[in-house]
Amino acid sequence: MDASLIFDHFTDLTEQQKTQFEQLALLYEDWNLKINVVSRKDIDELYLRHVLHSLAIAKFIQFLPGTRVMDVGTGGGFPGVPLAILFPEVHFTLVDAIGKKIKVVDEVVQGLGLTNVTTKNCRVEEIKGTFDFLVSRAVAAMPTFTHWVKGKVDKVSKHPIKNGILYLKGGDLAEELAGYKTVEIYPLTDWFTDPFFETKKLVYLPQKYKI
Repeated sequence: MDASLIFDHFTDLTEQQKTQFEQLALLYEDWNLKINVVSRKDIDELYLRHVLHSLAIAKFIQFLPGTRVMDVGTGGGFPGVPLAILFPEVHFTLVDAIGKKIKVVDEVVQGLGLTNVTTKNCRVEEIKGTFDFLVSRAVAAMPTFTHWVKGKVDKVSKHPIKNGILYLKGGDLAEELAGYKTVEIYPLTDWFTDPFFETKKLVYLPQKYKI
């Protein structure tokens, strides 16, 4: 495994960020042997299937310093951990109801020396406060997801686009998203050429969406 795939797509990384991305695979390999959070095949292709996939969000939006982002159902830490490396001045709250997954995330965050990540082992409905953006990788169908996160998006936007949901998902989304009038869908092949991304999309659902 080689982090050069990330460096090819993100050419302005600092030396610290490059080191953190390089360390990422070693930390996940080590922890995955103890607590299985990523499949064996996916560990072998971690940079493609998890890290670069997570960073598709950064091709769509550059989070401003001070932005508050919640990663809902973070699992092993995706997309939150790669985004936290890329945006050190943005605060990320990574939430998952499964304790062993959050334990791995905690260890990875500590191993990378990330100071802009908070983890929560609970259901997202239990989280207090609001966030500028909610990010996630296909944890549920969009109607279920929007129900979970109701009231969690801050109404005041500081970016050129409205606050809202940034959702990474694959396959045919037409039926699932048919009711959302303001949704925007971006194929990841707009940014990445690997065949892995052929069916993958970024779904942007702005705040105050109409159903």
